[in-house]
Amino acid sequence: MTQIITPKKNRLGVADILQKHIGDYRDEYPLWPEHRKIVSDLLNCRTAHLGGHIECCNTCGAVRITYHSCRNRHCPKCQHMPRERWLEKRKDEILPVSYFHVVFTLPHELNTIILNNKKVMLNILFKAASKTLLTFGKNELNGTPGFLAILHTWDQKLNAHFHLHCLVAGGVVSEDKKRWFSVRNDYLFNEEALSLVFRGKFMERLGYVRQIGSLKFTGRAYENLKNTLYTKNWVVSVRDPVKHPEHVLEYLARYTHRVAIANSRIAGLKDGMVTFTAKDRKKKRTETITISAVEFIRRFLLHSLPRGFVRIRHYGFLANRNRSANLNTIRRLMGLSLPPTKEMTSLEEMMQKLTGIDITICPCCSNGKMQFFAQIPKYRARPPDQLNCAAG
Repeated sequence: MTQIITPKKNRLGVADILQKHIGDYRDEYPLWPEHRKIVSDLLNCRTAHLGGHIECCNTCGAVRITYHSCRNRHCPKCQHMPRERWLEKRKDEILPVSYFHVVFTLPHELNTIILNNKKVMLNILFKAASKTLLTFGKNELNGTPGFLAILHTWDQKLNAHFHLHCLVAGGVVSEDKKRWFSVRNDYLFNEEALSLVFRGKFMERLGYVRQIGSLKFTGRAYENLKNTLYTKNWVVSVRDPVKHPEHVLEYLARYTHRVAIANSRIAGLKDGMVTFTAKDRKKKRTETITISAVEFIRRFLLHSLPRGFVRIRHYGFLANRNRSANLNTIRRLMGLSLPPTKEMTSLEEMMQKLTGIDITICPCCSNGKMQFFAQIPKYRARPPDQLNCAAG
């Protein structure tokens, strides 16, 4: 009798909450088109609806069925391999210098406007933060810095909290690209000065998009908001540098390809209530939060991003257009050899590196190789307008 290898049952996750309570959510809130796509993908992820393939052991004949992932960037199940692929590409871009973690946070008074104008407002955030760092690099260090910016939109309780995590290389290249200047004494820029310039550049850009009609705002409401924002302390923090280049990728992995909540933080679902863990950084402890499933879904969907919106961006000498050429120039200025060209690691090699498990070896007999046997065509995915039925 052919043995069928069944996957381990996944722990409780966001998809389980959607499966049971998306109907309850729709009774209270509209499900906008961008949210319908997310919900549909998460419900169908790694199920027969998305198709898959069958593998068979060439020794014992055991059969393994693997279903496809949805690859939606909001799905907690689908971020691990894209993150590892992305980090692998960044390996050759790390320079032997300290790296600084700078966080730009927007005042919560902007939350409602951002949630209703995500693309416009989040682009302003990226532009204001990047121009701030580029200005400081030029004025304080006499050159162009290199950094990447990663958008996060949540806090630990899944509430709206819009901020950018920037990883800044500890040095600049001169405008003529003939000199490299390293930062001194593990000091980058003054936080208070960064905050003032960041606020100014954000408000300048906000006024511009309002003027050209990209953001609808009546005169009095805008003036009131502007006055309020100028009284707020805009938080920009420069954290301790990552001094060892070999630790930079590990540090980056904490922030890239994250979604609002990982499935590992969901502790329970009972009687329409969701329990999850949250870090209280001020008290330096982990606490347990319990809210209704409907409220959990509402908070989760708050963090959906507009279609095509880029949430990881590169600037300065790391900007996409001339990144390789700039890095090669900087390496020559630092007296470093150029990295060898590498081939992309296969999925099987990457999984073995990450887990120590060779996924091509049959888990039943431990001798044979799992080989492709047949493709499983995808079904018609559950339509979003039938999600009430799917949840029932």
